[in-house]
Amino acid sequence: MYSTLKPLMVALMSLSAGMAAAETIIDNVRGYTLSGAKLQQFQALAFDDAGKVVATGKSADLAASLPKARHIDGGGKTLLPGMIDAHGHVFSLGASQMQLGLRATANLADAQKAIADYASRFPSNQWIVGGEWNQANWKLGRFPNAQEIDAVVKDRPVWLSRVDGHAGWANTKALQLASITENTPDPAGGKIEKDAQGKPTGILVDAAMRLVDKVVPPASNAEQRAALDLALLELAKVGVTSVHDAGVSESADKLFREYADQGKLTTRVYGMVRGTDEFFDQVSQQGPLLTYGHDFYSLRAVKLFADGALGSRGAALMAPYSDAPHTHGLLFKTADEMYAMIEKAASKGYQVNVHAIGDAGNRQILDGFARLPASASSRHRIEHAQVVALDDIPRFKQLGILPSMQPTHATSDMNMAEDRVGAERIKGAYAWRSFLKQGSRIACGSDFPIESPNPFWGIHAAVTRQDMAGKPAQGWYANQAMMVQEALRCFTLDAAYAAHQENTLGTLEAGKWADFILIDQDMLNMPATDIYKIKVLQTWVAGKQVYSATK
Repeated sequence: MYSTLKPLMVALMSLSAGMAAAETIIDNVRGYTLSGAKLQQFQALAFDDAGKVVATGKSADLAASLPKARHIDGGGKTLLPGMIDAHGHVFSLGASQMQLGLRATANLADAQKAIADYASRFPSNQWIVGGEWNQANWKLGRFPNAQEIDAVVKDRPVWLSRVDGHAGWANTKALQLASITENTPDPAGGKIEKDAQGKPTGILVDAAMRLVDKVVPPASNAEQRAALDLALLELAKVGVTSVHDAGVSESADKLFREYADQGKLTTRVYGMVRGTDEFFDQVSQQGPLLTYGHDFYSLRAVKLFADGALGSRGAALMAPYSDAPHTHGLLFKTADEMYAMIEKAASKGYQVNVHAIGDAGNRQILDGFARLPASASSRHRIEHAQVVALDDIPRFKQLGILPSMQPTHATSDMNMAEDRVGAERIKGAYAWRSFLKQGSRIACGSDFPIESPNPFWGIHAAVTRQDMAGKPAQGWYANQAMMVQEALRCFTLDAAYAAHQENTLGTLEAGKWADFILIDQDMLNMPATDIYKIKVLQTWVAGKQVYSATK
């Protein structure tokens, strides 16, 4: 039914009487927005020159109430609130487009050829960096090794991160520059993979990656700007109007503020300070940055890490891995060390968002949050909440902790997840329905560039539990799937809620920002299996068009 809510009509009457700002009406659309828990449908959207929604409703009603409004024909297309990605890495997304990418390689030989080709195209690069490799897709049954890069490039250092960002693959030159030998001990929270003779294989897991990272030349300011520009363009293309950046550095913070000042942010950024070290000590002196540049930027959260990733067996499990009984994965900190960081950030008024993949990692963080005083509650989040013990799932609701989850992780991981954790623990993995059933609000994201930032790929995964080839036929653990409206909510209103922004973003209600997209298909009335095919035609932020597929 079309929206005729009283508050919207009051807003219309007030604005039409005062005419303080000119209005624009986008007519002839199949519009949808949430209002509370209900889905509202509308024919037209009105917004003012300040970029705020005036009303939604029938075209004739809005035209009568706003006779001087400018009209734009929506062409009968579907109009939705702008998508909010609750977990991404903005600069990494842009950098990934400038670096060597191995995501599409089908096997090790393909990867080696891609490395050789990239080295040939960029002979002046001192380092060859990139990644997105996945040994599970290559059917190796093991990690690759340094010698397999040396076979194609050995005169320059090569450093390639795994698709999940929690393991790296180095050639011998890179290991030498990082001074990694058979005598180098594993750092806390990390592992240097070694062969039967005790020599480094070239694979570094989690904290051990820093041994190489610290000798890689940092990106220049120009390279950072180029990466940000590329990322913003990509996000606009896929209809993401706001993103929660999971790990903002000092240099990134400066650029985000600069771009906001100059009106160059075409996607809103909700920033999470990476860690509680020097940059946090510096920036937290002024307290959380609740809003900046007309709500285009904020820095009011902190990102911490409990463990690694499932694919590299760095996720911390309470019992050994089912396919590697010699390891439980890695907890990065002791319980007391982790709590000290949580408490430090929370006591200064920051939301605390902690990466936790394995059931041991999730439990440690839940236990830490449980120790906080009630006064330190700030919609704290667990990022990923990927493998959770069944008796820990209710604790999210009891403690007021938000699960921040990425639907495409399930369809990307289903080729190995049950191998890693077994038939019993998988019941608490990627368990969206279990969280929704108990009343938890899920904030959905993608974890780009680990996954594509395309939110319709995420909605497709959430609803079908299938890959884009339609496998498995009935969906992977389909009992945990979402409904389409639930998936829309977790990429809009609930993602906004997870950033304390539900009063300004997430729906197209009067007074909120006019962040919206036009798409080529009606997502609410189409086969769920085809949702990933949806194309974004236009993206608007604060009432300004920032992307058009026709330009």
